[in-house]
Amino acid sequence: MADRYDAIDAQALDEVVRFTSELIRIDTTNRGGGDCRERPAAEYVAEKLSEADIAPTLLECEPGRTNVVARLAGSDPGAGALLVHGHLDVVPAEPADWTVHPFSGEIRDGVVWGRGAIDMKNMDAMILAVVRAWARAGVRPRRDIVLAFTADEEDSAAVGSGFLTDRHAAFFEGCTEGISESGAFTFHAGPGRRIYPIAAGERGTAWLRLTARGTAGHGSKVNHANAVSRLASAVARIGEYRWPARLTPTVRAALLELSALQGIEPDLDAPGFDVDELLGKLGRAAALVEPTVRNSANPTVLEAGYKVNVIPGSATAYVDGRTVPGGEEEFRHTLDRLTGPDVDWDFHHREVALQAPVDSPAFAAMRAAVEYFDPDGHVVPYCMSGGTDAKQFSRLGILGYGFSPLKLPEGFDYQALFHGVDERVPIEALHFGVRVLDHFLQEA
Repeated sequence: MADRYDAIDAQALDEVVRFTSELIRIDTTNRGGGDCRERPAAEYVAEKLSEADIAPTLLECEPGRTNVVARLAGSDPGAGALLVHGHLDVVPAEPADWTVHPFSGEIRDGVVWGRGAIDMKNMDAMILAVVRAWARAGVRPRRDIVLAFTADEEDSAAVGSGFLTDRHAAFFEGCTEGISESGAFTFHAGPGRRIYPIAAGERGTAWLRLTARGTAGHGSKVNHANAVSRLASAVARIGEYRWPARLTPTVRAALLELSALQGIEPDLDAPGFDVDELLGKLGRAAALVEPTVRNSANPTVLEAGYKVNVIPGSATAYVDGRTVPGGEEEFRHTLDRLTGPDVDWDFHHREVALQAPVDSPAFAAMRAAVEYFDPDGHVVPYCMSGGTDAKQFSRLGILGYGFSPLKLPEGFDYQALFHGVDERVPIEALHFGVRVLDHFLQEA
């Protein structure tokens, strides 16, 4: 095997930037409801793999909604395979709001601009750059590496990772762990303090539809069965509810490691322990943990009525609910109580919560890879507040981690750029990421 650090050559550093820019220029906006076409990006990825003598398979369950899968054979046939996946679709972007056109892929002042620069065509480009560098250097990883570039992650994943796991599970045979987006990025917790959170969990998705029914009638009349009033009361109760803290193993590990960086030794099991008090002592780093210490439910959409002087017979609301691992039963019971007898609710969209061990060899290899290239950085586990394609791949027994490494300058708000305006990624961050990814994939 070639020396692992020699694999990332000048060509790989050039390609990761160029591939990020060129993928951004391929507009794969996912507006939901099937309004997306990932095939041009999938064909681009397949071409880059083929040039490195890696055989891609393109898979669709609907025309234009294309996924790409490929497998690289490892040197140890007894080792479990590792899944490396990234999605090809992006959320919408309004050009008038941006400094540059969101699908220009413009490279300016050492930064690649455009929709997908962070979420997550940068990681797609890093994967391509690494495996092409391996082909040039003759590198063979220890484990089989399964590559998956998916459609539809930004909507329901039904024609993406859901389709792959339901209909093409054989492509992922032997995979025990997977890595994808939203981890190993630089979080600046204070002057000179760089934290690299690696995701080892995700809250579950519990998008809800609330329906209130009542008596339709004239707006000028007394009406004690007003569907709008009933719905508004339920929505207000949900919005004002303070969920109790529920500390999962991943969140506990995050709290302990972040506390150690502050010189704090909390007893998380002490009677009367107050997690919110501890978060107040963690400074900026509290933002990594605060959204995942409890369930949440945020009202987002209201639909009712058609004329100001007509009381409608029904009213509907939608709520973005998220559940910590093990928290769904509590979530259900609480929603039953908060909605009350006059409002029904059901799941509009639902996905499981995830946990992956933070004491695993895979996590240790990720930590080592980041700290090799940034010895002064501090790797910590964390749980994502939202979700990724790892939820679908978990149906195949694949443990999911968020690991798309980027070393970012102070003041660069990584998390704000997800689905945000002026999404961009520094070239130096891509260079760091491709080196770290190469190190990890060879050592995992």
